[in-house]
Amino acid sequence: MRLGDGRESGNIEDRRGSGGGGFPIGVAGGGLGTIALVLVALFFGVDPSVILSGGGGQTDAPVVRQQGAPVTEGGEQDGARRFVSQVLATTEDVWTDVFRRAGNTYQPPNLVLYSGGTQSACGFAQTATGPFYCPGDQKVYLDLAFFRDMERQLNAPGDFARAYVIAHEVGHHVQNQIGVLRRVDGERRGMGEVESNALQVRVELQADCFAGVWANRTQQMRRVLEPGDIEEGINAAAAVGDDRLQRRSRGTVVPESFTHGSSAQRVQWFRRGLEAGDPRACDTFGG
Repeated sequence: MRLGDGRESGNIEDRRGSGGGGFPIGVAGGGLGTIALVLVALFFGVDPSVILSGGGGQTDAPVVRQQGAPVTEGGEQDGARRFVSQVLATTEDVWTDVFRRAGNTYQPPNLVLYSGGTQSACGFAQTATGPFYCPGDQKVYLDLAFFRDMERQLNAPGDFARAYVIAHEVGHHVQNQIGVLRRVDGERRGMGEVESNALQVRVELQADCFAGVWANRTQQMRRVLEPGDIEEGINAAAAVGDDRLQRRSRGTVVPESFTHGSSAQRVQWFRRGLEAGDPRACDTFGG
């Protein structure tokens, strides 16, 4: 990726060295049709509160965010932090523009860098948790050791592969902003395990699609892609498919237990967002 002297995000909290898995938490009822309608409504410029409230009331008050510290403790500026900060800045540029064109305001998440473990509103985060987004505090959590594991254990190297991971987690923040996570959380509470897992897969695939939208629009804005970057992203999406991870860890594949989607599904939806460059193409709840 050609990030060059691109701006760095001010929404980085660097907790590395401070010592010490969350999954989306949330909230209300509603059906898959409602989730799809909310997505379409937002990106067509319709006020989603009309749909979420069933015809007019108020939506939940937004969570108040605190501005993240822009520098590490002691003023340390390392290459990995700079890369993450620059990628996060590109997600802010893309989604701010998407929301603005729809007549809405994007509120970017903070991204927390940590090493070993740290506390989140979704519980205690640790390296084994992997990167995740917590709706409770609207923050993305990332231990940079995960990038090393991607390369060495999952055979998914490359700067664009790492950028895809960040864009995927920011995709969950977009879902939170438009009400998808809240509706899904409420829907899952009345489901059995297999149905709940299937619904969570749709959430993850939509975040993959949103990561593809980010890649498309970032290229239009900045011309950051280099030869091989897209292949790195596709390889990373495939590497974290449930089928590949299950086969690697225990030698068998149990589709009913999938929570993120198969390698083929993740690649398919990343490609869809990449080719369309339009979040309205990311309706994983429609079929």
